[in-house]
Amino acid sequence: MKNPVAPEDHQSAFESVLSRSARVHEPDIALLNDVVSCMRPPRANDGDAARHAIHTLCELLERNDQYRARLRGALWRLMTERRQVALYADVGIFPNRGFVTEVARRLARSTLLPDLFDLSQLCDVIAKVFKRASDQLWVREAGTQAWTRLLQALRFDEASEPNGACDAQGSVRPLHQLLEALRVLSYRIAAIGLEREVRRHDPTLNSGRSPFMAQNQEMIAYLARFDMASNAALLPAVDPCGHGNAIQMRAEGEDAQRLTALLNECRAVGDRIRMRAAQTGTSVSLTLHLLRLNQHLARAERLIDLTSALGEKRGAEIELPMIADLGSELIQAECCRNNLHDYFRQNVELIALRVTENAGRAGEHYITSNRRDYFALLRSALLGGFLIGFMSAIKFMIVGLDWTPLNKSIAFGLNYGLGFVLIHLLHGIVATKQPAMTAHALAAAIKDNSRKGGRDLGHLVTLIVRTMRSQTAAILGNVVLAVPVSIAIALAYQKVMGHPFISPPAATELLKEVAFRPSTLFYAAIAGVCLFLAGQINGYCDNMCSYERIPERIMHIRWARRMFGERRLQRIANYVKDNLGALIGNFVFGFMLSGVWALGMLFDLPLDVRHVAFVSTYSGFANVSLNFAAPHSLMLAAVVGTWAIGTLNLFVSFSLAMCVALRSRGVTLAETRQLLRDVLLRLRRYPSEFFFPPQSH
Repeated sequence: MKNPVAPEDHQSAFESVLSRSARVHEPDIALLNDVVSCMRPPRANDGDAARHAIHTLCELLERNDQYRARLRGALWRLMTERRQVALYADVGIFPNRGFVTEVARRLARSTLLPDLFDLSQLCDVIAKVFKRASDQLWVREAGTQAWTRLLQALRFDEASEPNGACDAQGSVRPLHQLLEALRVLSYRIAAIGLEREVRRHDPTLNSGRSPFMAQNQEMIAYLARFDMASNAALLPAVDPCGHGNAIQMRAEGEDAQRLTALLNECRAVGDRIRMRAAQTGTSVSLTLHLLRLNQHLARAERLIDLTSALGEKRGAEIELPMIADLGSELIQAECCRNNLHDYFRQNVELIALRVTENAGRAGEHYITSNRRDYFALLRSALLGGFLIGFMSAIKFMIVGLDWTPLNKSIAFGLNYGLGFVLIHLLHGIVATKQPAMTAHALAAAIKDNSRKGGRDLGHLVTLIVRTMRSQTAAILGNVVLAVPVSIAIALAYQKVMGHPFISPPAATELLKEVAFRPSTLFYAAIAGVCLFLAGQINGYCDNMCSYERIPERIMHIRWARRMFGERRLQRIANYVKDNLGALIGNFVFGFMLSGVWALGMLFDLPLDVRHVAFVSTYSGFANVSLNFAAPHSLMLAAVVGTWAIGTLNLFVSFSLAMCVALRSRGVTLAETRQLLRDVLLRLRRYPSEFFFPPQSH
């Protein structure tokens, strides 16, 4: 049965599958495959249809003993004839492979060569039964309650398989498979604690008191108690082989609590390393180790809870929901085993975790909370606008040269890059450089407040308001001074040289370039993407500087110590520590702006950039060339276009950076929507706060 079944046909479809299986003794995997096909809804994310199908099957099983026995027996034989350690210890855990290797593996198995299923492994049986990647959607949407009811309807407690079935040749004990998976997880957790990068960030792990080693020793002792009961029941609450006998030697509750406490200590070490890495820098491999550590710890705690419940025979009302929840999670993860989109998403989050911490600290400098900081930022923006006027003039001089497009592109890049670096060195601000940095600061605030047991959206909304008015002040400062500086340069040039800085026809075309129209907005969006990428490069370089300990290594350069002296060299090292990312990010951003134009020229594509700080100078140069007699309609279109460019620059760069930063913090879509509603509500009630800090601040 390949196609999904309509909701109204569920009962007849299940009856057909189960009755046919009873008559022809259909293989267990084929039976389960048909049952899952009957459950599968027409739309993958239709949780209601999936729940309806499961409830229909439950009612059928509760009424018909033969159907119930057939499906229960098939499930139990799969559990006792297939190895399960890989399912519990590997599925849903981030792979410890290189990115290219894992992408190639998934691509080959999803498009070129299909997987060869090893049906002796339970994880491969699940992959064969839940064969569509979209199955993970309806399995999740069905909910734990529906799967728990299905386990209850199967009534494993009334099974009557022969006593020797569990001890048959080639059989496995499901409980022992859980215990063996715990052993594997424990060794892997200990191995992560021995990684060089992990120990580098926490020297206490080099001592004999490492919780990673202690948990492994405790885990071995914990598992030994179960090994002593070699003739115990396999699954006390759902055991057809042991007839409800309890495990003879049970691990005491205190042992499980002690083991869980040690795992929590390992998690605390991971959190402490992550906090230190925010200051000292991190790497992709260290971030991967910490991610895999959390995944292994979470899985180990789930299995400890389950084995403890089974070992203590707490009752089906506790065990079955735990089994259903774990089973649903593993099925979802197995459905994504070759999913490239899911793997790319995980890697985006992994890389975002690496760069957002340092960028977040840098972004705090661009957020003002009071009027003194607001006016200080405005003064820095005015300085940036002053220098941008001269950078724009140099750009037009390069345009007038008879150079090849490649030479012009390099000259544009040097002009932009060195100009942005100079602005930074003189403590000026370019408005559109803010968003990619401040977005990370906002995301860091979400992360910090989430540790307190919830998202402090009120605090975050206040931070967003401060960010928006800071960015508005920066744009205003750039434009207010860039325009008069460009006018002054054009007037001075015309007075000295006797002819306009730009010819009147070129001045008219210049105003048309920034007029409000679709191509202008598209070019402004491209500039926003470049700003976003520059912000990521900034954060990456700041992180690399800290992680590679570049300032400390500068202090050990012998010729530099002789040339500058120790005190001056220390000042240089401190400056590199605080500014390396910004310097590189600014310089690279300049070449990004020129590179887009070069690509458009090279491939004859409509590619260019519109940056608000530069296009604002166009009006100044053009008006002088036209003797301040430009058509009013054209000037109005240019002014509107300039502010539209600024808005789109900010919106695109901030949105992209915010999406990456929020994803790195695990912020849900519902929380994002709530945050947006709260910001709009604040805008409606207190619109002035978005442009100027209130007196109380």
